[in-house]
Amino acid sequence: MNFLEFEEKIGYSFKDKTLLELALTHSSYANENKLKKNNERFEFLGDSVLGFVTAEYLFTEYKNRPEGEMTKLRAAVVCEKSLFKFSEQIDLGKYILLGRGEESTGGRNRPSVVSDAFEAVVAAIYLDGGIDAVKPYILRFIKDAVKREASFKDNKSLLQEEIQKVKGNTLTYEEVGEEGPDHDKTFIFKVSLNGEVIGEGKGKSKKEAEQNAAGSALEKIYNEAL
Repeated sequence: MNFLEFEEKIGYSFKDKTLLELALTHSSYANENKLKKNNERFEFLGDSVLGFVTAEYLFTEYKNRPEGEMTKLRAAVVCEKSLFKFSEQIDLGKYILLGRGEESTGGRNRPSVVSDAFEAVVAAIYLDGGIDAVKPYILRFIKDAVKREASFKDNKSLLQEEIQKVKGNTLTYEEVGEEGPDHDKTFIFKVSLNGEVIGEGKGKSKKEAEQNAAGSALEKIYNEAL
């Protein structure tokens, strides 16, 4: 196995190469070669590390997004489909150690196999270099994915989807005030559901204030649903 080539692709050099080898060892290869270990335990740890780093990034970068929306964003970014796309960027399938049967049935390009290996590699980097080593590796992939997902669903669109679950519901946005001097104004908006105020938000533009008002309303709706 060409460790150096793969390390160059992922931008990380392992101190303990056996961690990388184990991360790339599929159960079919381990069974065929009578090895005691495969990458399944690494998948478990990698899933948690990936979820944590993604959650921290969302919490830090999207300060006005409600918990429910961040949960949806995280789920979309770390799902099998997304991980498989990340894996394609580093040609991960090429380096997985597979048994002959798995190889012959297309395992090297199977999303479930490759995405699991991606999680295992995350775990290996974490075990080898800690959170400071694995965080930039993960952010390399998730930043653009988060932006894409977030752009699909803004707060106003999400709120509209929520209230449409009940036929006849109507949303209205209204400017209720301004703060600050003319050159640095902050706008204040409220959003009402069937005439009842359900959220309020501030922003440097009217659009931003409306989005934050919708975010406030979504947070209230999600919390009430818990």
